[in-house]
Amino acid sequence: MKPPGRFVRSGKVKDLYELDDGHLLFHFTDRVSAYDVILPTTIPRKGEVLCKLGAYLFESLGVPHHMVRLEGDDMMVVEKMSMIPVECVVRGYLYGSLMERMARGEVTLPVEKVMAAKLPEPYFDPTTKSDFKDESITESEIVVQRRATAEELAHIKRSSLGIYDLLSKKAAASGYILADIKLEFGRHDGGVLLGDSIGPDEFRMWPASRYAPGKTQESYDKQPIRDWLSSEGYKARLDQARKSGSETPQPPKLPDWLVEETSRRYVAVYETLSGTRL
Repeated sequence: MKPPGRFVRSGKVKDLYELDDGHLLFHFTDRVSAYDVILPTTIPRKGEVLCKLGAYLFESLGVPHHMVRLEGDDMMVVEKMSMIPVECVVRGYLYGSLMERMARGEVTLPVEKVMAAKLPEPYFDPTTKSDFKDESITESEIVVQRRATAEELAHIKRSSLGIYDLLSKKAAASGYILADIKLEFGRHDGGVLLGDSIGPDEFRMWPASRYAPGKTQESYDKQPIRDWLSSEGYKARLDQARKSGSETPQPPKLPDWLVEETSRRYVAVYETLSGTRL
């Protein structure tokens, strides 16, 4: 189905179209990104999962959001908003970039430095919003840089922690652990709405039965792709290029087994959380 409206731009995984009634249309593609780089390989059914799971969660979390309706299997009509340029990350476990930053002494938390250790309480860990590389930012910097007012920041922090709590309980009821989540908000008609999307591109989810601190977790999201890229040396090359200001190295093509397994896990997340077959 060809998306309606005027093409605006392509993001890492979504194509954006402007409609003529004050709404936008998101086309969720099968593209996949890792470490803020779009990869040359697509993941079958990924766009459909992100679209339908996002719709399900918008409707079930009880939080004001920007979704209007779905169009087909992989398109969503949303309210046009002025997005707040902050990625609202909530972490419940010491993993990923948080583990790396704590190991470097950039972050201090009351938890042992053990990979995948459960944090005493969910940690609000905002970043900048960028098409290239998101960077950590403090709450005071958010206000000083006028990314959000103090009142808006308090609202999106409270909402982010609340959504993490609700979705954590939903995941736990299905036998999973929600390790972390990334959320976005926008201004609309004088208020603030939950925006963008919510799915395996925005969170890490682990099978509770296989969880054990001190090791890499089995992730039902795109973490297996990140892990494979690291094992192939791509992350090290990328980090070096960014440190030196060099051109971003070309990412490798994903192997077929990894593509098939990632697709299976995305579908499993949708069916587990929604209780509906895809």
